[in-house]
Amino acid sequence: MTDEPHLIKSFDQELRRLRDMMTEMGGIVENQVALAAVAILDRDSTAATRVVEEDPRVDVLEREVEQFVIRMLALRQPVAGDLRQAVAALKMTVDLERIGDYASNVAKRSIVLAQFTLPYSLAGLGHMARLVQENLKLTVDAIGENDADKAMQVWRSDLMVDDLYTVIFRELITYMMEDPRNITPCTHLLFIAKNLERIGDHTTNVAETIYYAVKGESLPDARPKGDSSAYAMVAPARGGES
Repeated sequence: MTDEPHLIKSFDQELRRLRDMMTEMGGIVENQVALAAVAILDRDSTAATRVVEEDPRVDVLEREVEQFVIRMLALRQPVAGDLRQAVAALKMTVDLERIGDYASNVAKRSIVLAQFTLPYSLAGLGHMARLVQENLKLTVDAIGENDADKAMQVWRSDLMVDDLYTVIFRELITYMMEDPRNITPCTHLLFIAKNLERIGDHTTNVAETIYYAVKGESLPDARPKGDSSAYAMVAPARGGES
């Protein structure tokens, strides 16, 4: 949102309302992701159920934002930075809604996974979940504050999420090859890891959209290289307890 006040104060109020709606939607999906992580790591079916129950609220907010923006475009005919903010809101709601969907998928698989005794640690998956949560929280803050610097920070962090996913993927494939009894639980874990990785991707999409809305220019296509120390932090210890 532009910092200069508009001649029509009601337009400023509408832009503020739009930002509040986006922040509310972001807060719900942020809570969904946090609960999904609890559901996996603590085998908490109650948390998993709450994730799924929150999904309709996200869908409702997505429709409300879309209707609000269409009305704003029709009545206010915004230009420059204001137009970017309006169009950005439409793009961000799509990504936020998808994040909520992926969190629900993680929660549903966690319920199935709780039926298995896991002979290995979930430390790597927990580390990935925490990093995804941190990036999502920073992104929601960036939405509320219109902060391009925070958006840039998220953009720089996404490659580490990708690196962690690669390590977890290889580790789980190894377990599946070593013992066929691991195939079913490891398959669920693979899908959970992939869903977390996709949450990271959509979070980055939101961050890129925020940056464009504020700065009027896109972030470069090539992201900075990830920190290789992530590999050492994620590798699960064999024989550990989940």
